Amino acid sequence: MPRITAARVIVTCPGRNFVTLKIETDEGIYGLGDATLNGRELAVASYLADHVVPCLIGRDAHRIEDVWQYLYKGAYWRRGPVTMAAIAAVDTALWDIKGKIAGLPVYQLLGGASRDGCMVYGHANGRDIEETLDDARRHVEQGYKAVRLQSGVPGLAATYGVAKHGKRYEPADADLPTESLWSTSKYLRSAPALFEAGREALGWDVHLLHDVHHRLTPIEAARLGKDLEPYRLFWIEDATPAENQANFRLIRQHTTTPLAVGEIFNSVWDAKQLIEEQLIDYIRATVVHAGGITHLNRLASFAAMHNVRTGCHGATDLSPVCMAAALHFGLSVPNFSIQELMPHTAETDAVFPHAYRFADGLMHPGDAPGLGVDIDEALAAKYEYKRAYLPVNRLEDGTVWDW
Repeated sequence: MPRITAARVIVTCPGRNFVTLKIETDEGIYGLGDATLNGRELAVASYLADHVVPCLIGRDAHRIEDVWQYLYKGAYWRRGPVTMAAIAAVDTALWDIKGKIAGLPVYQLLGGASRDGCMVYGHANGRDIEETLDDARRHVEQGYKAVRLQSGVPGLAATYGVAKHGKRYEPADADLPTESLWSTSKYLRSAPALFEAGREALGWDVHLLHDVHHRLTPIEAARLGKDLEPYRLFWIEDATPAENQANFRLIRQHTTTPLAVGEIFNSVWDAKQLIEEQLIDYIRATVVHAGGITHLNRLASFAAMHNVRTGCHGATDLSPVCMAAALHFGLSVPNFSIQELMPHTAETDAVFPHAYRFADGLMHPGDAPGLGVDIDEALAAKYEYKRAYLPVNRLEDGTVWDW
């Protein structure tokens, strides 16, 4: 049996911060896991280095489920994004090791492929509707079958999902949190116009998506869903905060626009009522934030029983290690629907060489043993950690609001 002999946390910042766990075995095989928690990266790095790594040494690397249960139940303080991201890093690295020992890609260990590739959606954004549609056309030309549309809101200086002109969109952008103003009424006037223009420009063969980013009350979200029904969206995402899962019942009563939520969820319990009552159509929890491949598989199986499909978060705050894990997961689970894709920078891709690939709107994890991702530690060491916070949102009267 392969015994864990060492585990190290690697923090690097090739344009943005990533936390990676590298687990080594006595057979000379190692595995990688992503532990990045956007804006709170060092909290997870400390949790791993100070509390988890000492518990791993000497353990059988094949006993993935046992290690998961040990770290989850043994901590006593269960769940939470820091704990679950740390567990996810260990779990993902152990799946990587198991695949390398078996000589198989991880998706084969999960039951094999359920499809030829994972459909992905890209992010089209702009300062106004026309700029957004120009970006959307570029995505379609690149082969995307699904595109998320986000546009500036008239009367607001900035809004979620819209990059500064000529730059890549990266929300964690400052040494201290930036603050922006928000107006729900202005947004609710502009969003339907965006999708009316989007359908006219892009036709009906392209899937269109939209991210509300938790900014509406349930009844406001219900109104938006109803207003967007003529444009047949693939989904609206994070329409309202989901701490109170029953909030989505009100939205569901008023609109047939599909609902997606869950990128900030960290366990199946965060989605239990949403799934059981079929209040959502897509669950967006991801490998790194929801306890790894092992726990995300449990969540997907539970969701499948209630006709809920997966649509995992895939922004740049997930490293290529996590993207690979998400693709192995997505290729294998029967109730996969779509995978978010924000391509990483060339600097990040160089630090994390990988086997996954994009073609004709689909991504495939590749057939290299394990996850098919490595880390160039010498190159990673050249990019020092830079503190970066996510923004804070306020209403126009100064009230702190959901970002």
